Amino acid sequence: MINKAAAEMAAATIRTIFAQPTADAVRTQLDTVADMLGKQFPKVKEMLLEAKDDLTAFAAFPERHWKKIQSTNPLERINREVKRRTDVVQVFPTMTRSCGWSPPLFELHDEWIAFPRRYLPEGSMDQLYPAERPESAPALPNTTNTTAG
Repeated sequence: MINKAAAEMAAATIRTIFAQPTADAVRTQLDTVADMLGKQFPKVKEMLLEAKDDLTAFAAFPERHWKKIQSTNPLERINREVKRRTDVVQVFPTMTRSCGWSPPLFELHDEWIAFPRRYLPEGSMDQLYPAERPESAPALPNTTNTTAG
């Protein structure tokens, strides 16, 4: 699709989508980038427009969450730990033995419990989950539905 000589230019152009300050600007920039790259690389334009909803999904969240949502660092950390443990025993677990591979998740959970911190800021989480929810909305875990009778 994109030759080696143009790859860095195309990547830099696509990164501008994620550097926009507002959700509307993100979506507009994606259209602009698709049109710009589409002149040289029609398949890239088609792919960008086809994946528009997925590429811009992060923009539906509060702006303070964008960098955290875009990052896969926590997932990569867990994958590295599972890989390290797999390398130590030189086998990949079967489905019946996979329960023994959950310690990295338990350890991560314990770490977050022991050192209270939030991955996403509480104030901006309130924008996602306002105190008043319709009665049909399920309560969040460890909370009660404030509108239920």
